[in-house]
Parts: sequence; C-alpha cells; structure tokens
Amino acid sequence: MQSLHVNGYDMPYLDVGEDSGRPPLVCVHGSLNDFRVWGCVLGPLTQRHRVIAVSLRHFFPEKWDGVGDTYSIAQHVSDVIAFIEKLDLGPVDLMGHSRGGHICFRVAQRRPDLLRRLVLAEPGGELDASLDPDYAGGPSPLLARFTASAEKIAAGDVDGGLAVFVDTLEGAGTWPRLPALVKQNLRDNATTLIGQVRDNRPPFSKADAEAIKMPTLFILGARTKGLLPKVLHALAAHVPYSKTAIIPNATHPMFEQAPQKYSEVVLDFLAS
Repeated sequence: MQSLHVNGYDMPYLDVGEDSGRPPLVCVHGSLNDFRVWGCVLGPLTQRHRVIAVSLRHFFPEKWDGVGDTYSIAQHVSDVIAFIEKLDLGPVDLMGHSRGGHICFRVAQRRPDLLRRLVLAEPGGELDASLDPDYAGGPSPLLARFTASAEKIAAGDVDGGLAVFVDTLEGAGTWPRLPALVKQNLRDNATTLIGQVRDNRPPFSKADAEAIKMPTLFILGARTKGLLPKVLHALAAHVPYSKTAIIPNATHPMFEQAPQKYSEVVLDFLAS
C-alpha cells in the first residue's frame, strides 16, 4: 500500500504490475468497498496493464466514525481528479464500479483531458426526466432502503444494516450466503453508508451522457435486477462512443463472480 496526499488527505492505493508502455488503469471501488475489492481481477489485468486501485476518502484502511461533511460524491470526484493529476503519468484509463462508476463518470465530465478510456461497471445513480419518462422527482426508493441500512449501522447493528443493504441489491437472503472475507470487507467500510445517504448526488441527464466524449465501455451483469440496468442502458444510449458488454450469469459484483470473463472484456476494450 502507498498513499498520495491530495486535497488535504492521504489517499491510499495499490500499485500493481509493470509499466507496459500503455496508460495505467486506475480503479475506483463502489459503496462499502475499498481497493481490496479488485483483488480477484488484478492477476489477469496486470498481464497487460499497470493497475492502480484507490481507496476513497473515509474507506478502509481508515476507520471513520461517520461524522462530518467530508464524505460526498463531489468530494470523491475532486479527490480522484487530484489523485490522477498528482500521479503525473499522462492520460489514464479509468474504471469504476457502482458508486465508483458514478464518480468516474463525473470525473470524465469535468476533466476529459485526464482520461484516455472509461470503463463503467453498472454505474450507480438515478436518471432525470430527460432520460426517464417515468421520472417523478423526490428521493428514490433505493435511497430509502439505504437510509434504513445506515440507521441500523449508526445504532450499532452493523450486520443488520449490511443485510438490508446487500439484500436490496442482490435479493432477500443474500447476506447470510456471502463468504466471510466479503462480509468482513463490508464491515470494515460500514460507517461510510452513514455519509452516503447524505450524498445528494445529482441524477444523470441526457446532456451529461452526451458530454462524455472518450471511448466508454459499460459492463452489465446479465442477472442484475432493479434500477442499475435501467441506468446503464439509458446512459449507454447517449454516450457517443460507447459499447456495452454483458457478463453471463453474473449480478452486480460481476468481477468477483466471473473475474476471467470480466478481465477479458476490459482488456479487449482497452486494446481496441
């Protein structure tokens, strides 16, 4: 583990693989995760790329108490931009999963000069009326479920809160079936959900999607249900230079479930 001091914060990261002459691949994790979540794809990805996996502000290895206003989409976007600038390696390839995909999307909007290619694995967020004819405004049902999860965590029922979160994304009864290591990683980052429900992240718009000009790969788990596939397809339809890949028999944690297939899809895109 190494760190770079950006925006007044020591941002931890893993730097794996040799410099192949290609741009490095910077990876941004999603909710309740950290740089460890990419472990199952580091082997295949580093066959051809130097991979730099970051842990965002307040995630493991930090132990955050959930207090304060320094956890937000805006803060994390600013941190990733500053991190890439401080690496000083030229334009990078940027990959994000879930909430990390949302962050990477906003980085691409704000600083396209820092990126060569963009990989978004089921980016999290909501759609506005320009992308969703059923848009009704107000907080989403998903936010209500995550808020219930965060309230349990804040009250000390960490596993109970995490069960609500995981079952919301993957279906009822998923939490007890998770491997012990996955559960521990979620516990290590549980308090970040207290900050996340205060994110106030803006919904995606058609204009947002049309502003992404670099080649972009959207990756979808074939068995993912709910809002995530809807968001992905709406964005992919309007990002000008995009393609979509589907990972068979996989849900939201697709690169953990099918690491070899996921890595093949990413490497093919980065080389094309």
